Amino acid sequence: MGSSRWKVAAAAFLVILGSLLPVHADEHDHTYTDKEEVVLWMNTVGPYHNRQETYKYFSLPFCAGSKKTISHYHETLGEALQGVELEFSGLDIKFKDEVMQTTYCEIDLDKAKRDAFVYAIKNHYWYQMYIDDLPIWGIVGEADENGEDHYLWTYKKLEIGFNGNRIVDVNLTSEGKVRLVPNTRIAMSYSVKWKKSDVKFEDRFDKYLDPSFFQHRIHWFSIFNSFMMVIFLVGLVSMILMRTLRKDYARYSKEEEMDDMDRDLGDEYGWKQVHGDVFRPSSHPLIFSSLIGSGCQIFSVSLIVIIVAMVEDLYTERGSMLSTAIFVYAATSPVNGYFGGSLYAKQGGRRWIKQMFIGAFMIPAMVCGTAFFINFIAIYYHASRAIPFGTMVAVCCICFFVILPLNLVGTILGRNLSGQPNFPCRVNAVPRPIPEKKWFMEPAVIVCLGGILPFGSIFIEMYFIFTSFWAYKIYYVYGFMMLVLVILCIVTVCVTIVCTYFLLNAEDYRWQWTSFLSAASTAVYVYMYSFYYYFFKTKMYGLFQTSFYFGYMAVFSTALGIMCGAVGYMGTSAFVRKIYTNVKID
Repeated sequence: MGSSRWKVAAAAFLVILGSLLPVHADEHDHTYTDKEEVVLWMNTVGPYHNRQETYKYFSLPFCAGSKKTISHYHETLGEALQGVELEFSGLDIKFKDEVMQTTYCEIDLDKAKRDAFVYAIKNHYWYQMYIDDLPIWGIVGEADENGEDHYLWTYKKLEIGFNGNRIVDVNLTSEGKVRLVPNTRIAMSYSVKWKKSDVKFEDRFDKYLDPSFFQHRIHWFSIFNSFMMVIFLVGLVSMILMRTLRKDYARYSKEEEMDDMDRDLGDEYGWKQVHGDVFRPSSHPLIFSSLIGSGCQIFSVSLIVIIVAMVEDLYTERGSMLSTAIFVYAATSPVNGYFGGSLYAKQGGRRWIKQMFIGAFMIPAMVCGTAFFINFIAIYYHASRAIPFGTMVAVCCICFFVILPLNLVGTILGRNLSGQPNFPCRVNAVPRPIPEKKWFMEPAVIVCLGGILPFGSIFIEMYFIFTSFWAYKIYYVYGFMMLVLVILCIVTVCVTIVCTYFLLNAEDYRWQWTSFLSAASTAVYVYMYSFYYYFFKTKMYGLFQTSFYFGYMAVFSTALGIMCGAVGYMGTSAFVRKIYTNVKID
């Protein structure tokens, strides 16, 4: 009885993980024999300017072809979350079998259907279809110059390119413009023409890429500019800190040679004076350690997904990028537990189970909470972005049966392997009073200014990433993204080290939260930039698209801030440990 339960549990676990892995979304293996069925999937329709506001194709009163039977169709978790709604067109298409213009159905255009089409045409609706995983786009119709008469495109002219037994190219031409008049019948027709192509199957997605946009000189210049900023910052940090620290060490060594009377009369100041408090546990250690663990996990996910995207062309599979990100996030949960659990143990925390739960569910709760709120709006709009109940259950199962156990493993390992507080200085029993300092040395000011340079190193890349997600571009230059990630980490660490040095020199030992928040403030500037992008770079409108944009931009900015904060804290922590190890403490 017990073994059968374990088998059922193991099978369920494999099904959940299997749904995350990117698979071929078409029922075929992309190879065809002559006269074999080729499926034309109708995906979604929606306003051109609102990319995420999509509806089922047949939510408009289009009619379908007469062919009803079709073989099975697989849907991945990534597709379900992204609102992919593939429905069979009913058109009879066979490999290498040309079809002359043929009427496949007729629309009885009453007033309600006409009003639906007119609304779609006024809002520049266009639709998406798929043949053999290749996307095709078409416009619903157009209005005349005066905007009084509206016309529907009724003839889909398909031209399919093949290389051997594979489809490598698809083009759609919309013809047959018919004026929308109530109480008439509109015939919908199609034709299929096959042509030989020299395009290789591996290169068939190249036509959808836009090298002139992503490899523009501005993109290269921004990378070069950020790289020069890194060299400047690293040189500045090395020169200032090394020279300053050398003077500090010399001054402290000279003070060690003084007798007690001279030392009392001397002017003691600087970061050495807070050696008894610098390794004091941060305020709210449970939340702090959970944030650091989550940030380390987000960095790991970003690094792995970018490497996978560089090796594999994830843009060729529907939903594969999102599926890969979810799978990698679940698999890297031990990273979260290890760094969060070890830091919490070092700071003397005892409620480690609560810390583990908060660390494990912090990011999923933020993402799911935002998605749940937007889902209500999507349901109200009857949009395809409304997440099905079964998909919600699958995501919850991943959180409870994959992420949580792996996080527990990482927490136990972190507490046992690196949870001992082996600080180079002893922590005083009584906290040292923090002296008065100039206004620009206050932690709040440092936090506000700390994110400017990291944001400056990535904001050009943010434009390209935003455009690929919110507009109709396919992002494929993941080498650029890897360089920007490395540059961001280096700039963040350099800035937080400088900020922490000045803070400690002012004899303020509250460096943990300051280093985290000064790096995390990058997220505030990214979110502010998203407002600029929305109002000046897009033509989005409507409650659904606006809430979708600002909701998920808030999630993206928060995740980026947590990652930058964790990177900044880890670098600063190594710096603080290093300088206090090298100075002689009584």
